[in-house]
Amino acid sequence: MTAIQLATTDQLPGHRVLRAVGIARGTAIRTRHVFHDFVEWLRNLVGAELDHYVKMLAETREQALDRLRDDARRLGADAVVGLRFELSRIAGGAAEVFVYGTAVKVESEAGVDSRA
Repeated sequence: MTAIQLATTDQLPGHRVLRAVGIARGTAIRTRHVFHDFVEWLRNLVGAELDHYVKMLAETREQALDRLRDDARRLGADAVVGLRFELSRIAGGAAEVFVYGTAVKVESEAGVDSRA
């Protein structure tokens, strides 16, 4: 499987963008767990970090990134630039992570194909 390079900037350092091939996107939605909510509520009372939520959001973010990479591959891209994240709360205690960016074909500055 080809590695898709990601950058929040409009350029990929060490590479030249040849052309844009589309918008790559990925989304993931997770819901809360009643038992974990209760435990996190107790932790919140004493000012502790809400570990379950941190882990849940990190896993959701990684799943959205995996889906973005899959979408970029489908478009025939080597990289995604201008990467952005959006987080929204959905009714019923669910959280959505949406990630998007411009899928591009690139080559290294030396003119060697970045997929090599």
